[in-house]
Amino acid sequence: ERKEKKLKEKEEKEKKEKEEKEKKEKEEKEKKAKEQPPKEITVIDPAGNTYYHWLFVITVPVMYNWTLIIARACFEELQSDYLVFWFFVDLLSDLVYLADMVFRTRTGYLEQGLLVKDEQKLRDRYIKSFQFKLDLVSMIPTDFLYLVFGLSYPEIRLNKLFRFNRMLEFFQRTETRTNYPNVLRISNLVMYIVIIIHWNACLYYSFSKAIGFGSDRFVYPNPKDPEFGRLVRKYAYSMYWSTLTLTTIGETPPPVENSEYFFVVTDFLVGVLIFATIVGNVGSMITNMNAARADFQARIDAIKQYMSFRKVTKDLEKRVIKWFDFLWTNKKAVDEREVLKYLPDKLRAEIAINVHLDTLKKVRIFADCEAGLLVELVLKLQPQVYSPGDYICKKGDIGREMYIIKEGKLAVVADDGIKQFVVLSDGSYFGEISILAIKGSKAGNRRTANIRSIGYSDLFCLSKDDLMEALTEYPDAKAMLEEKGRQILMKDGLLDLEVAAQGPDPKEIEEKVDRMTSSLDVLQTRYARLLAEHEATHSKLKHRVTRLERKLAPPPRADQPGDAPPPPTPETQK
Repeated sequence: ERKEKKLKEKEEKEKKEKEEKEKKEKEEKEKKAKEQPPKEITVIDPAGNTYYHWLFVITVPVMYNWTLIIARACFEELQSDYLVFWFFVDLLSDLVYLADMVFRTRTGYLEQGLLVKDEQKLRDRYIKSFQFKLDLVSMIPTDFLYLVFGLSYPEIRLNKLFRFNRMLEFFQRTETRTNYPNVLRISNLVMYIVIIIHWNACLYYSFSKAIGFGSDRFVYPNPKDPEFGRLVRKYAYSMYWSTLTLTTIGETPPPVENSEYFFVVTDFLVGVLIFATIVGNVGSMITNMNAARADFQARIDAIKQYMSFRKVTKDLEKRVIKWFDFLWTNKKAVDEREVLKYLPDKLRAEIAINVHLDTLKKVRIFADCEAGLLVELVLKLQPQVYSPGDYICKKGDIGREMYIIKEGKLAVVADDGIKQFVVLSDGSYFGEISILAIKGSKAGNRRTANIRSIGYSDLFCLSKDDLMEALTEYPDAKAMLEEKGRQILMKDGLLDLEVAAQGPDPKEIEEKVDRMTSSLDVLQTRYARLLAEHEATHSKLKHRVTRLERKLAPPPRADQPGDAPPPPTPETQK
């Protein structure tokens, strides 16, 4: 007994040691697995071109299955005459389906703004998704059922239709990529209509076969008739019947048997629901396509009503209407700020730089400015369109803007408006000196010439206020611009050196002080508003915390001496 007891103790001890050893090894493995970085693989960016091109590849077999499985199941000749070809294409589509599942396990996704490349995470995410279940159903090898039912039953492959969401994803991404989304939407709508009519045509032919070809005038005629025996005629007749029925046009042979009545009623209901949806979608598409034109036309109508109410001359009215026509014809009716307001500031700046920076660099005084200042100015450029004969500025006008010619021709004309001295073309600019308000300029901030548009001209305008606002953050650039302006004025003999050498003008100092005072008032108002908001928020938070403390505090217990209520005093008794 003692020996047995010792043996048992020894076995238990060895067992415990073994368990502890296994536990330690397991912990070490887990520790190593945690210490090792996750295995990263080459992943496909879902926003990249590779992913989009693969969507097109997988869309082809999906479309093939959605259109031809039902056709092969209903039209026997289509299946039997091309049996080898269908088996080959089916095998190819199954391989593409399988490759798509592998592709999905290599498709990255964003986590905290970064593309996940961990192989295990990607695989787990796909396996846990609902789409994996659909993909798994579509990959069930139902082709083995051919051995049971025979080769004339391609409907056993209907599980392949569960990949339709890949086709929808391809259409959605194409819609976001294309420059003609409305055309694509209408094309998709037509495709869906054709597929629905195609399915209904196949079902009509099968229904006729079940009742008996040529048994009455409703079903498909007897195929033994040479006229109705060809495959093309069978499909064309069925498509014709399906189109007339689903569009509720009618004019088809009336049903005879009860089952035929039920079939037609079901078809009519489906047709009404489907085509009501289609008509609604088409209406919304057409509305969206014409939204810009309708908005533009509303503006023209409002201007016409105003001119009629104010009894504007016919000549001026014609000029206004021609100007609107030019804007619409040349696609310049779009308000750039309105279109770009939904973009973040950085993207908006990049677009503005891409479009306008080269134009701004042509101006002499901005040629050597810092890149940051140029970006600020680019965002402040305003496009303007002038019609033939319009004056951009006249001699003696106060210069509050400078102009850069993007497209068109302007003429420097005499006071009579006819004699031309110089013609300015694309890339030219004027008015840059007047907006700098350089001290000692003989012209001051007045315009020194009459400038008139010869034809329709597309200009960029930069106002003095916008320039000064941008220069407040770039004092060195401001000094450099003023120095360049003085050099240009000296070169043209338009700078009074004595006035320029004098100290700062008291009026300018007063204006600066006034501007600073107004800015300070605005800041004080904002500060007071923010302070009031802060106090109100602080008070609300304090009340919330107090309520939470009351709710979370445990109720006092009478049996605890520390929590016992104090004895009543004469005052409390009263």
